[in-house]
Amino acid sequence: MARNRYSIGIVLIGIAIVLLLGKLGVFAFLGKMLWPLLVLAPGLLLHFLYFGRILPSGVLVPGGILVTYSVMFFYCNLFGWHSMSYLWPGFLFGVAVGLYELQLFDRNAPRGTITAALVIGIVAAALFALSLLFSLSIYVIVLLLVAIGVVMVLRRRPRSW
Repeated sequence: MARNRYSIGIVLIGIAIVLLLGKLGVFAFLGKMLWPLLVLAPGLLLHFLYFGRILPSGVLVPGGILVTYSVMFFYCNLFGWHSMSYLWPGFLFGVAVGLYELQLFDRNAPRGTITAALVIGIVAAALFALSLLFSLSIYVIVLLLVAIGVVMVLRRRPRSW
């Protein structure tokens, strides 16, 4: 009977700690910050199952996509979801990563896989550069003006008398 009281006491203390942490918002914070793990876990699982020789190489495409998306979601959780205004080409980049992994690890991958991965990756990079240019355009203009001014000052030719 004494052993049952001890076990029940430990369980009650554990429940109280969980309730207190829940009331303090610890679980809400962890849920808000770590939910991209729900996207990362299946992506890593698909990679693990492929490298464990359990699933075919085709699972690398969704695996690469999920891992790339989870990295984007972690970034947005840390730095704010307004970052998605220039990170949105990452959704295309995730497809490029998945296709590239397929080409890299499967010797029997279709010939056009690397071409598709490169084209999608280049398009994603160009769209990312454009979105950065539009969202940070005033800073780019200021930098260009300063660079042009520095070049003009440094390339000043002395007048011959």
